[in-house]
Amino acid sequence: MKKNLLFVIDSLDCAGAEKSLVTLLSLLDYSKFSVDLMLFGHGGVLEELVPKEVNILKPLKYTDYASLPLAYAFKNSITHFNLKMLSSRMKYSVRIRKRECSNAQKARIFWQSVSNVIEENPKKYDIAISYAQGVPTFYVADKVKAKKKFAWVNVSYRLDEYEKGFQKQFYNQYNKIVAVSDSAKEIFVETFPYYYDKVEIIYDINNPEFISRMSELGEGYNDNFDGIRILTIGRLAHQKGYDIAIDACKKLKDKGVNFKWYALGKGPLREEIEKSIIDNNLSEHFILLGVKANPYPYIKNADVYVQTSRFEGFGLAIAEARMLNIPVVTTRFDAVYNQMVERKNGLVVDMDAEAVYKGLIEILKNKGLRRNIVKYLQEERKGNVEEIEKFYKLIG
Repeated sequence: MKKNLLFVIDSLDCAGAEKSLVTLLSLLDYSKFSVDLMLFGHGGVLEELVPKEVNILKPLKYTDYASLPLAYAFKNSITHFNLKMLSSRMKYSVRIRKRECSNAQKARIFWQSVSNVIEENPKKYDIAISYAQGVPTFYVADKVKAKKKFAWVNVSYRLDEYEKGFQKQFYNQYNKIVAVSDSAKEIFVETFPYYYDKVEIIYDINNPEFISRMSELGEGYNDNFDGIRILTIGRLAHQKGYDIAIDACKKLKDKGVNFKWYALGKGPLREEIEKSIIDNNLSEHFILLGVKANPYPYIKNADVYVQTSRFEGFGLAIAEARMLNIPVVTTRFDAVYNQMVERKNGLVVDMDAEAVYKGLIEILKNKGLRRNIVKYLQEERKGNVEEIEKFYKLIG
């Protein structure tokens, strides 16, 4: 008899946790598992890559309601005497605008504001998995019935005392907590020391055969540029350090390097980043490409991959660049040495624009270093599909 599994994640936009989940789903043995997938945001570019055996659940009623224009939502609530959803939506909107919030704070405010109008999942599962921290974790704890519950942690999880207190009530309901790297586990346990015995490590799964195959398909750069192509992938958010990237880009331009720096991603700082690009006269040099369901042709045809993150749980895009033999320049975030070997598969630099700029200049100008890095990348071990065995062991 098949086990019933539920995975819950915010959306399937093109980011690390989302790509990791799609890869995991592509490796599952569907003769043994029946799988539902719950999303809080529908229409993400990776949805088309979800295996056909996976049942993507219909949106929650509140998800549909929150997607309505506010005026229409207001009229709908009055007409149908359904003021609870309107009240919850307005409460969240007002509270989220009062101050700058971290992702953890946004998730808490969302759940405090709207959880009372989010329906329970009617099904009973053998295994329920929140594949991201925040709202998916709260939802599986509060709204799902399952024999066992597992929570994935895929960021460096430092929280203040208030957020720790709020989240503890949810993590208490999980049988195991899964960190995607050694440093992600270390920081989570530092934040929640009483969960030490609950935490296991299963690395974000990446499949080199899948990535190599995808790199040969679909569109890539179409601007006929013949200079140096630099690529960064990541949400347009503070965590990813685009301010560092833009400052480094300006230094490269001032140096007279013939290059274009491309960025794949979307996020809350898009307007701010666009303004910074214009203010620094970098419109011809720093190009925002938005999100692509298949980023691999862009990675394959880049000369250097750059990660300017302030923190990461693992750094999946770096792993993908390595699998396509693209030299990496990355900042020294917490989890970076889970996969980077200094001056072997790339350069690890300080978390500032000058250091990123100098790393790029070195890797572009020092042909011997670059040649050695590419050779190392071609020979180093690729992927970690064997992590699926850890997943099978976890769910029993």
